[in-house]
Amino acid sequence: MEKYDIAKRIRELREARNLTQNALANNAGISPTYIYQLERGKKSPTIEYLNHICWGLGITLEEFFSTKERSKQTTADKIAALTPEQRQLLNHFLNSL
Repeated sequence: MEKYDIAKRIRELREARNLTQNALANNAGISPTYIYQLERGKKSPTIEYLNHICWGLGITLEEFFSTKERSKQTTADKIAALTPEQRQLLNHFLNSL
C-alpha cells in the first residue's frame, strides 16, 4: 500500500464511524495534527502508530489492510446512500433471485 492509499483508508474508516480527526486522535492516543498529516498523505505511519490508529477505529491491522473488508464497507456505504424507495426496489430485486 502506498502512502496515499493508507491516507485514503484511514479517512474512509474514520468517516464510516462518524469520527472527527480529533475523536480518532483521542481514541488512538496520538496527536490530532498527526492524523491530519496522515490523511493528507504528508506523513507515513509506522506500524506502531498504525496499530494505535486501528485500535482507535476498533479494528485490527489485518482488517485495515483487508480488501475484503473494504469491499464490504463500500457496498454498505452504497446501500446506506440509497433513498428509501431505492432500498425497497433493491430488496424486491434481491428477493426475486
